Amino acid sequence: MQISLVGVNHEAAPVVIREKVAISIGQLPSILSRLGHHLPCGVILSTCNRTEVYTIHNDSHWAEKASFNFLRTRADVSEDVFLRHVYFSTGEVAAEHLFRVASGLDSMVIGEFEILGQVAQALEAAEKAKVVNLPLRHLFQSAIRTGRRVREETEISKNAISVSSVALDLAAKVVGDLRDKKMMVIGTGEAGRLVAKAARDRGVSPIVVASRTQERASVLAAKLGGRPIDLDNLVYELTSCNIVVTCAGAPRKILDLHHVNPSMKTRPESPLVIIDIAVPRNVAPTVSKIRNVFLYNIDDLNQISCLNREQRGEETHEVERIISSEVIKFDSRWQSFEARPIVSSLMEKAEDIRCKQLKKTLDKLRPLSDKERDDLDAM
Repeated sequence: MQISLVGVNHEAAPVVIREKVAISIGQLPSILSRLGHHLPCGVILSTCNRTEVYTIHNDSHWAEKASFNFLRTRADVSEDVFLRHVYFSTGEVAAEHLFRVASGLDSMVIGEFEILGQVAQALEAAEKAKVVNLPLRHLFQSAIRTGRRVREETEISKNAISVSSVALDLAAKVVGDLRDKKMMVIGTGEAGRLVAKAARDRGVSPIVVASRTQERASVLAAKLGGRPIDLDNLVYELTSCNIVVTCAGAPRKILDLHHVNPSMKTRPESPLVIIDIAVPRNVAPTVSKIRNVFLYNIDDLNQISCLNREQRGEETHEVERIISSEVIKFDSRWQSFEARPIVSSLMEKAEDIRCKQLKKTLDKLRPLSDKERDDLDAM
């Protein structure tokens, strides 16, 4: 029985690959059900920076191959292409990787807090889909406990640079002072709420919110003191926007040449910054060819966040120490899981021997009362 991990992340694969295998929270139940046809158990962890499949099986090579084929089929690319971007881990190495993910060390922004909740959501979704066994549950619960301990005992997440703040810093390099600049936020999920709040705190105004669900757009806009807009009015709103941040969980592109080109013709000298932090991407790459449009995606933010890694060097060492101690604890418990089938088999064998010997003895004796038989059985 061994842990197996197959995945892609922001260090191994560009967004053009990651968006092909990305799975939203809403898609997880059906995808996990599909995974169940390939593997007896598994947990899928999918964020904007990674999609990983964790499984446990006696034949780790078979489990790796099944997980790889599952992801490659979803990516719809050749095996050779996918092999360039995928990584494999087994056993303690795979467990340590998950602990690092939950602790925020494997994130684009070191110390991000959101990933801990995403790891918990991944386990919860797999539980509901009934594709989790006891050892796999133990692995994820240990990772979540490690992530909580890291944040309680270190300052790795204190004042951490968020994806939202990195995005706003990128916009400021183009449009200058963010105060009194108009921003459009497309998407009302967690990422949308965070970037909108960060923008408001830095003086961005007005803020307009667009969503496929008008009610959700209205709720978020009310909290920000902004206003909701309809997706059908994007072209009109773009004519006066300075910054657009897209973070919607949409299966198709929301902004393309059809939307941006007409609006830019009315403001040819006024730059427009579009930051697409969604995976899959919300904005067609061809939009970057329009004059005075500055289009960035999630991978562009990775370059800026390198500074955050350097600033958190000392805290990172302490986090590494905690992870190492938790991996040792986990490995000790894991050995007991591996021993359970052996112990169970030995107990079954012993019981079989006992029952056969008891029967031989009873066959040789005179007829006994029920109490006598029970006493002999107990002895």
